[in-house]
Amino acid sequence: MAQPEQIRDSAEAARRARFGTLPQRIRLEDTVEEQPAIAPDPAKDTYNADEWLTRNCL
Repeated sequence: MAQPEQIRDSAEAARRARFGTLPQRIRLEDTVEEQPAIAPDPAKDTYNADEWLTRNCL
């Protein structure tokens, strides 16, 4: 049977092999996805007072 000291040493060595160093840094430019903006729809935000009155008051 393996000695408790040997088990502890092998577990520590495995931990150090996996977590012993920090991962490589990621540049901010690599984390942002750029997408071209679409042209705004001119009819989307138009307000017509007569249409509002027709829909809500009749």
